[in-house]
Amino acid sequence: MNSILVEQKGQIAWLTLNRPDKFNSFNRQMALDLHTALDKAEADTNVRCVVLCGSGKAFCAGQDLSEAIDPNGPGIERIVTEHYNPIIERLVSIEKPIIAAVNGVAAGAGANIALACDIVLAAESATFIQAFSKIGLIPDSGGTFFLPRLIGRQQALALMITGDKLSASRAKELGMVYATLNDATFVEEVLQLATRIADMPTKGIGLTKRLINQSFGNTWQQQLNTEAVTQVEAANTYDYQEGVNAFLQKRKPIFKGE
Repeated sequence: MNSILVEQKGQIAWLTLNRPDKFNSFNRQMALDLHTALDKAEADTNVRCVVLCGSGKAFCAGQDLSEAIDPNGPGIERIVTEHYNPIIERLVSIEKPIIAAVNGVAAGAGANIALACDIVLAAESATFIQAFSKIGLIPDSGGTFFLPRLIGRQQALALMITGDKLSASRAKELGMVYATLNDATFVEEVLQLATRIADMPTKGIGLTKRLINQSFGNTWQQQLNTEAVTQVEAANTYDYQEGVNAFLQKRKPIFKGE
């Protein structure tokens, strides 16, 4: 069984974590397969949106603990530095929109991988758990960076200390989730939004993502300057010219992601 299923749905790369018998918990092979799948999606000009979801009942239960404690396994340091950190780096740096389609439980690293994506959609039955404190670990996979920025220091720290389970609706209230979707129509609704986004100006969206990422380390003056430079880059794309021409001609634009 392939640990990552890759499907091309139009201009969407649909990546499915595929260890359903282990609630899609990560082992080394699945992590490395996800690295490869993300690299291919980034390089493929026919891909203009990426969706990450899970097979079966879970999105991702985090790390497969049997591997973590295996004396012949990679060990915690390699698991974090070689498995999870490169996944987060790819999710953040790829200048294409990435949707986390959280179809079930997202726990530990699984929750934080979802939060590192650009848009989080959750099935109504999905749950989020910062499970690390339950086994004496700290949140990894960017959790200590993304979660407090999404919901504030106190809420983030409380969830990390207690390991309390959040429903999808509560996660949306806090700002962790963009939208909750009906379980019965979850895949169809995710695909509908992903298709809509894939038809948009991919270069401009990628530049917007870059600016948001840079804003965390910039002053507002630096950000204004960065916006000015990046806007020129956006204005030199095919999609900008198409968008303007379509507006002036009162027609629907046909963007190419170029």
